[in-house]
Amino acid sequence: MSAVSAHKFAQCITCHSWSPDLSMLALCPNTEEVHIYRLSDGKWDRIHVLLKHDQVVCGIDWSSKTNKIVTVSHDRNAYVWSQETGEWVPTLVILRLNRAALCVQWSPIENKFAVGSGAKTVCICYYEQDNNWWVSKLIRKKHNSSVTSVAWHPKNILLATTSTDGKCRVFSTFIKGVDTRSSEASSSSETKFGEQIIQLDLSYSWAFGVKWSPTGNTLAYVGHNSMIYFVDDVGPSPLAQTVAFRDLPLRDVDTVCVRENGYWCGI
Repeated sequence: MSAVSAHKFAQCITCHSWSPDLSMLALCPNTEEVHIYRLSDGKWDRIHVLLKHDQVVCGIDWSSKTNKIVTVSHDRNAYVWSQETGEWVPTLVILRLNRAALCVQWSPIENKFAVGSGAKTVCICYYEQDNNWWVSKLIRKKHNSSVTSVAWHPKNILLATTSTDGKCRVFSTFIKGVDTRSSEASSSSETKFGEQIIQLDLSYSWAFGVKWSPTGNTLAYVGHNSMIYFVDDVGPSPLAQTVAFRDLPLRDVDTVCVRENGYWCGI
């Protein structure tokens, strides 16, 4: 068995994300700063500190194709960071939130990203070339509490969310002029932006994490009740299969793989 190395970056890390080639790591040490580390000769060296937020950063996602970093914070703001001549330069994101931003994720083709918030709102953000900033369209009045996690369907249109109101939901995020009909998921071809496709319950517990399988045919979500839920048919009458664990709570879903005789799931 190969040896496992350990490195202590900070006393507490609120969020992190890996670079596309896994050679660098962006993390927040429970402050308003984002630190970027690079692995060199078996040692992690801090090479950049991103300074723009006023409060704790609680969401980071590093895009795999465009090499951009998006960060969100309790200060209700988000920034998209691009590397220019060796430095990371922030671009403003117009979120229009009145509560903390809690989580963020790039869409599969990286023309949008989603931000969940404590304002019971999800922001779908996209770039406006003319003004050189990122703007957002809001999915409002669908959640009854904070949005804890977001997950994009592989076809770039459907978005799954979890919330502390004990629900997992799936929405259409089709934006005219940003998305094309050919890229739209078949199940949402007739839906408008923000329309709810499905709502799933978690047996009276908070919902924390959600993930699509690589094909987009299966949705997995977890919650405070220490159960994993799998839904194969995301449609009008979904039937969820469940797996129960002893320990509380389950906080996130990392990977969902579907096999003929069951599921593989990283939690």
